[in-house]
Amino acid sequence: QVQLVESGGGLVQNGGSLRLSCIASGRTFSSITMGWFRQAPGKEREFVAVISRSGQTTSYSDSVKGRFTISRDNARNTVYLQMNSLKPEDTALYYCAADVGLFVRTTESYYDSWGQGTQVTVSS
Repeated sequence: QVQLVESGGGLVQNGGSLRLSCIASGRTFSSITMGWFRQAPGKEREFVAVISRSGQTTSYSDSVKGRFTISRDNARNTVYLQMNSLKPEDTALYYCAADVGLFVRTTESYYDSWGQGTQVTVSS
């Protein structure tokens, strides 16, 4: 089991930026595909972004493509989510998640471990 701890959430104005971080432990970080998901009040959790083990492959949901960037530092066991041009509809609890499978996947059922989440609130 991988332990995950997110940080970096907060309150930001429409059009602002935030960078989320997620530190992993319990498994060799470079052997884990890492993803970010989010859940808004009253809605189901949804995929945001994923990055491969090496960091060479990424994928994004259409709603964040061009505004968010996922990256990782395997030496620091950390995955990041840089969020720019934030909108009120980005308000949600953001989770990082670990997938020990071989492929880059966007479906949450493939993810084995989850953090506790960090709240992002974008004011209009």
